[in-house]
Amino acid sequence: MNISLDGIFRPKSIAVIGASTKKGAIGREILHNLIEGEFNGKVFPVNPKATVIHSIKCYSTILDVPDAVDLVIIVTPRDQVKSILEQCGEKGVKGAVVITAGFKEIGEEGAKKELELVEVIKKYNIRMVGPNCFGVLNTDPEYSMNATFSKVQPIPGTVGIMSQSGALGEAILDYANSLNLGFSMFVSVGNKADISGNDLLAYWEDDPNTHLILLYLENFGEPRTFTRIARSITRKKPVVAVKAGRTAAGAAAISSHTGVLAGLDVGAEALFEQCGVLRVGTVDELFDVAIAFTNQPLPKGDRIAVITNAGGPGILATDAVVSVGLKMAEFEKKTIAYLRKNLPPIASVKNPVDVIAAGGPESYRFAMDAVMSDKNVDAVIVIFVPPVVVDHRAVINAIVEMIEKHKNVKPVLGCFMSEADGIAGSEQLTERKIPIYTFPESAARAVWAMARYRKLLDRPAGKIIEYKVDKKKARGIIDKAIQKRNDHILGAEALEILDAYGIRIARSINVKAAKDLKEAARTLSFPVAMKIDDPSISHKTDVGGVVTDLRTQAEMEDAFKIMKKKFANKGKKFSGVIVQQMVRGGVETIIGMHDDPAFGPLMMFGLGGIYVEVMKDVSFKVHPLTDFDADEMIKSVKSYPLLIGFRGYPSVNVPVLQETILRLSQLVADFPVLKSFDVNPFIVTSEVNKSKAVDARFTIDSQ
Repeated sequence: MNISLDGIFRPKSIAVIGASTKKGAIGREILHNLIEGEFNGKVFPVNPKATVIHSIKCYSTILDVPDAVDLVIIVTPRDQVKSILEQCGEKGVKGAVVITAGFKEIGEEGAKKELELVEVIKKYNIRMVGPNCFGVLNTDPEYSMNATFSKVQPIPGTVGIMSQSGALGEAILDYANSLNLGFSMFVSVGNKADISGNDLLAYWEDDPNTHLILLYLENFGEPRTFTRIARSITRKKPVVAVKAGRTAAGAAAISSHTGVLAGLDVGAEALFEQCGVLRVGTVDELFDVAIAFTNQPLPKGDRIAVITNAGGPGILATDAVVSVGLKMAEFEKKTIAYLRKNLPPIASVKNPVDVIAAGGPESYRFAMDAVMSDKNVDAVIVIFVPPVVVDHRAVINAIVEMIEKHKNVKPVLGCFMSEADGIAGSEQLTERKIPIYTFPESAARAVWAMARYRKLLDRPAGKIIEYKVDKKKARGIIDKAIQKRNDHILGAEALEILDAYGIRIARSINVKAAKDLKEAARTLSFPVAMKIDDPSISHKTDVGGVVTDLRTQAEMEDAFKIMKKKFANKGKKFSGVIVQQMVRGGVETIIGMHDDPAFGPLMMFGLGGIYVEVMKDVSFKVHPLTDFDADEMIKSVKSYPLLIGFRGYPSVNVPVLQETILRLSQLVADFPVLKSFDVNPFIVTSEVNKSKAVDARFTIDSQ
């Protein structure tokens, strides 16, 4: 455990600097919450204008407090915070929570003030939450610390939650209470001037009181550190995150295919996927998932049974289950026979099981017993729409009875579609830790998260593979471009970089004049392709700079004349062409990289050729890649069936694709100067020797 945060979360004494005598003031509410929550330590109000606050002696400064102080909560005007932290340093304070706003969030002036705070805490080795935050809490009975200005006292539990938004703090605590969801710790990190989400993940990794971690993120401070920590922690306990800010501007200004496709939140998506973090879209979904994880066992698979007493909700649940990627369970024959024997004649005995509106407690008892016993069922969503003619409490009793009979080995989620006041007797389910949702879509998303986490636990960690490559050759090409201040490496030189890293390339020859075509025809076997060799042209096909399937020298000469006429106009010197042996058959793929300013290099794989930006059938992973990452990238694209054989088409050599991706990942690690690249197309066939890169484009930092 990272004991450097104990001063924040496990203090034996707290001073509230800026404590107020005025009810409703933040300084007064924080002091009140510490007392009301029965903080198991000493509390010291600090305010030079008061002698007593909340019936407790008040001190003028932190230096006047006679006892040692572990943690300070600062609620003072902004320009006083720096000097107060200096005094805290002299006092030997270990932790500070700065509620005060007016720092980085307001602009350049505030950012300078914030940096001054950081200098002070580093000088005195103080750990700080904030500034501009809602506070922190720890419900462990040994501490019972509520150092927030929330109007509600939290329920003790096993969920650690971090919010980057202070404004959401009150809503989060209040909503959690309404769901009977308990927290181990809550932190509003504010501007993250010191303590960040990465620090909290590391702190909670081995915390015995925290079994589930929830994150509300607006940005990543150090994504690579997050990757390392999260990969470790998700092997031990689930992490669920909402990442705000899903869109990005400026993608159209990026020249590479990979850069364009990487501009739409894919960095965060790839990072969460690789780390095993479960991403949800809204705060509401965050809590839907939380009450499932904290109350139910993980499913052993993704096969879901639905029980309902109304057709419409059953259809909605089926659609929801399938749409999130789960499967509707196919019942065993004996299950169907049992249901047909015991349910009303007009009931549906296939999945979803519809016990009909008149189906009372006995129908639910039979249905629950049957599906809970079925080995093809991994989880159950039980829907109840309360009709007038049915005893609600009796139905709920039957559901509870069957869950207890089967020893709660499979997760059961309730969907009780009722008025706002709920269904009489549903408190029994809450007491027995059975989560209840109003709509089936919420239950389906929650089951998906649990099934997904089960898969994440079972997947291999993977390893980074290093190949024997000609790094010196690649460095020579890259250094030459830097010396010439060229931002791009194209054509033959780009392919030579690939060749240096053991990636097969299609043979090609640079031709500057028509007289050289004879040598090209003699060296290369027909058919060939001809491409304009101009570094200023990013996408050659778009401007007619590619001619394919040339089968004779005469056809080559005609194509050359057309190219020269088209591209040697307005006094511009003709740059020549590349004549390249065509690769027959196979599937065109693209392998690329884009150096994201927040996440670092993002590796991409997908369907390639001229359709890449139209189809957008690509997958991303954060660099560096393991062998498992490369395998997942290939299998996750929608066009994967084309690679393994579809409707009589031969399958390609998938291992050569995986190796090529990993060799390019090694290239990225060796040359941080690379800002982006596209290997497009990389044509993969069923034969290793015939799978080759046809074209490539590198963007480098030449400054």
